[in-house]
Amino acid sequence: MPLHPQAEAELEFIRSLGVPENNTQTPEQARQGHVDRRPADAPAPERVYYVEDREIPGLAGNLKVRVYRPSDDDGLPMLLGIHGGGWVLGDVITEDGSMRGLVNGAQCLAVSVEYRLSPEVRFPEPLDDCYSTLEWMADYASELGGDASRLAVAGTSAGGNLSAAVALKARDEGGPKLCHQVLFTPVTDHDFTTDSYKSCGEGYFLTQDSMQWFWDHYIGPDGDPHNPLASVLRATDLSGLPAATVITAEYDPLRDEGESYSASLSAAGVDTVCTRYDGMIHGFNLQPAKLTDGRKALNEASARLRASFGIRST
Repeated sequence: MPLHPQAEAELEFIRSLGVPENNTQTPEQARQGHVDRRPADAPAPERVYYVEDREIPGLAGNLKVRVYRPSDDDGLPMLLGIHGGGWVLGDVITEDGSMRGLVNGAQCLAVSVEYRLSPEVRFPEPLDDCYSTLEWMADYASELGGDASRLAVAGTSAGGNLSAAVALKARDEGGPKLCHQVLFTPVTDHDFTTDSYKSCGEGYFLTQDSMQWFWDHYIGPDGDPHNPLASVLRATDLSGLPAATVITAEYDPLRDEGESYSASLSAAGVDTVCTRYDGMIHGFNLQPAKLTDGRKALNEASARLRASFGIRST
């Protein structure tokens, strides 16, 4: 279908800011541009019962996390949130709109982490930060008011990539057991030859040139971009992974690799639902107050999370 009018308006707004493409800048400049894209008149964030910014011990110093609660109940299911930004940009604010919708919709406690960014650190260190946060959540579940037996992970774009990799790492290393993974418009493969790259690699916010720039910074000159914890689509065994909800967008260069990963999960016997939102652009779930389909995607993911958490829908 044609580009949705709401997505078209969002693209026009982004163009009006005049922020250069990421790949034409240094990482520091691109990070500032990422902040500059946040409008001063942004809609008020969705209200949740409790939000707290705090620090937790990481592998190389403290990590900033944002903790969300939907209520003061104890024993809440728990969700690790991982922001996008191509492993180079982003922070807890990047994923805030999506996290608030999932916390309220899935009735879960969430911890959103600011992992170390590339190129200051390379793969797998950002992944290691996310995984250590998952371990911390499991270890401190009682203190947080959470239930370590009901753990899930969710993220957008590079955050979707890291979420999928966390699920693989937890399975392979006998780590905290996950019951669900939500992958919004995820990066799953170091491959720029797909049909969606060819048709959507320019003009729809996320570009092929920017994705190549992101990958180069994440992997570095001596890294292996096809390592299955980086290109999760290359993993040879996807069996035994938690149930998955994969959300893709029609006008997204990452559409095909997200849908290929979903198909591979299903073929491995993983309970997987993949929904393509026609007319939408990359990361549309991050704008639920502006994009109607962003809210629909969060509602869909929340329903899937509730089912995995064993929460009956009302």
